[in-house]
Amino acid sequence: MLRLLTSSCTRGLGSGVATWRPSVGLLSPGHPRIRQVSDASDAPHHQSPGSESLVQLVGVCSMMRLPLQSSPEGLDAAFIGVPLDTGTSNRPGARFGPHRIREESVMLGAVNPSTGALPFQSLRVADLGNVNVNLYNLQDSCRLIREVYQNVLEAGCIPLTLDVCCFLSAGGDHTLTYPILQAVAKKHGPVGLVHVGAHTNTTDRTLGEKVYHRTAFRRSVEEGLLDCKRVVQIGIRGSSKTLDPYRYSRSQGFRVVLAEDCWMKSLVPLMAEIRQQMGGKPLYVSFSIDALDPAYAPGTGAPEVAGLTPSQALEIIRGCQGLNVVGCDLVEVSPPYDLTGNTALLAANLLFEMLCALPKVTTV
Repeated sequence: MLRLLTSSCTRGLGSGVATWRPSVGLLSPGHPRIRQVSDASDAPHHQSPGSESLVQLVGVCSMMRLPLQSSPEGLDAAFIGVPLDTGTSNRPGARFGPHRIREESVMLGAVNPSTGALPFQSLRVADLGNVNVNLYNLQDSCRLIREVYQNVLEAGCIPLTLDVCCFLSAGGDHTLTYPILQAVAKKHGPVGLVHVGAHTNTTDRTLGEKVYHRTAFRRSVEEGLLDCKRVVQIGIRGSSKTLDPYRYSRSQGFRVVLAEDCWMKSLVPLMAEIRQQMGGKPLYVSFSIDALDPAYAPGTGAPEVAGLTPSQALEIIRGCQGLNVVGCDLVEVSPPYDLTGNTALLAANLLFEMLCALPKVTTV
């Protein structure tokens, strides 16, 4: 059973563990029910409702107003929050990212006119709440995250991490990608990786510690979780203690695309090359919001100037459409530094784009 921690929800009677209750049990009188659409097998699909009703904007908070569930059974894709910032090296606050992203997601629509994607007519999607991490023990948090994602993947669900069958995850600092990749590799073997972020996260250790957000991909390489010939890191930039901070990534076979190589240009040609490189094998997408220039996304723990634009972020994610994506995460949103909410709003939209890019999503 998944151990899920809820925010803006009620606890089950007689239980010390908070669990999401189905959203239909939380609707006010007169509130329109979640619409259902069916595929050829007549299996019900959860549909993101409209945003006309006030109660949908101020009521219980779930990603895109989707049903809240405690189990991944029967789902094709799921949004999962990982409220973890114990592994951050600079400004804390990413533990609040999943909640703020959910708040900003309430105005998102159910279809993508730009790509023609119809995710809710193609997949059964719900919000599985938050992983019940241990904020006082990073190693234990990694264990809890790994166990939750193993359960989700065993159910045939693609996770989309908030920081199909797939998951979309929202974090949380980038440490969380390491235990998620442990769970993903257990099911799929070594996977390709499209990592979008300002930092390579391949540091060996800091202050004697080998697990925190800047070591996630180094540990993943050491454990054989990544197919290193199919790893691309996009948007890398910033000052460093050495003149060649990308040496480790390149020595492992990663393709490192620096931010300055992306300035003032479309990334559609780059994604065409990456699509060919990834082929039809399993692929994981990890997107740190610090990939974006802080003019667009100031609410993050370690911002770096001269980053990507939101339109380039869309080109990257849309460029993954049709690939064998087995999981995604959006991490490093830190609401205390996001005074306008723009960072969380951008993150919510990027997660929706990830959902639209998942396998089996119908396009018109």
